[in-house]
Amino acid sequence: MNLAEYLEKWGRTLFEAPLATALKPEEPPELAEIRLAVLDQVREKSYRSGGKKVFPYDLVRVELRGVEESRHSVFAGRFFRKYLEQEVASALRNAGCRFPEDLRVEVRAAIGLPQRGVEWLVVEVASRESVEGTAKPVAKLVVREGTANVPAIPLQKPRTNIGRVVDVYRAEGLFRRNDLAFAEDTAINRSVSREHAHIVFDKAAGEYRLFNDRWYPLERPGVEECGTWIVRDGMSQEVHRNARGAKLEPGDEIHFGQAVVVFEME
Repeated sequence: MNLAEYLEKWGRTLFEAPLATALKPEEPPELAEIRLAVLDQVREKSYRSGGKKVFPYDLVRVELRGVEESRHSVFAGRFFRKYLEQEVASALRNAGCRFPEDLRVEVRAAIGLPQRGVEWLVVEVASRESVEGTAKPVAKLVVREGTANVPAIPLQKPRTNIGRVVDVYRAEGLFRRNDLAFAEDTAINRSVSREHAHIVFDKAAGEYRLFNDRWYPLERPGVEECGTWIVRDGMSQEVHRNARGAKLEPGDEIHFGQAVVVFEME
């Protein structure tokens, strides 16, 4: 069974019968390779939040290069796109991962011969909102005090985690991955907690907010216990652990223990 026949038969089971009760035909090897590459990218972009896995993106882009003209209509057709959408949704659901209900897959198939050194398959994830021209403002964190895994990090993800190490493990396994990590063993870095803070973009308010993730005695709040605060216009503002967080303004100095980063916007 070739690729076109597979997709046609699979498509009929998708649109004419409940997927849970439909048996798929045997998958061609090349299709399996594409599916696995897409799912690998989706797994890589998933992360843990509040003890649950999350895939926050609602758009997966697949670009196939060097496609034969005779097969272009197969890869660019509706069945292939729906096939990938269903495979992505099923994989996320089976992994207990939360994801947008309106998750979509876009496929672009470029006709021509594969060029040397150019990948034949490219998979990217994105938010349709940013693609459609309502992108959130560009922001980044610049490290001023402490030694981090990167000197600066753009806030491109829906959630950016900050902590002492890159991978945070608990008894059940990998719990969280920090995007900005102060892992080198220095006096400043040792003041940063493993799960210190995170930053999210509030779409409704159009602003970035900082959340304190540290555990400390709330009945005796203080800078040494809080461990997260903002310095703005010469004044210090503690960011305690709560569900609201604190709004960030351009130029804010954010202190994670003794480590300091600056919030910048373009």
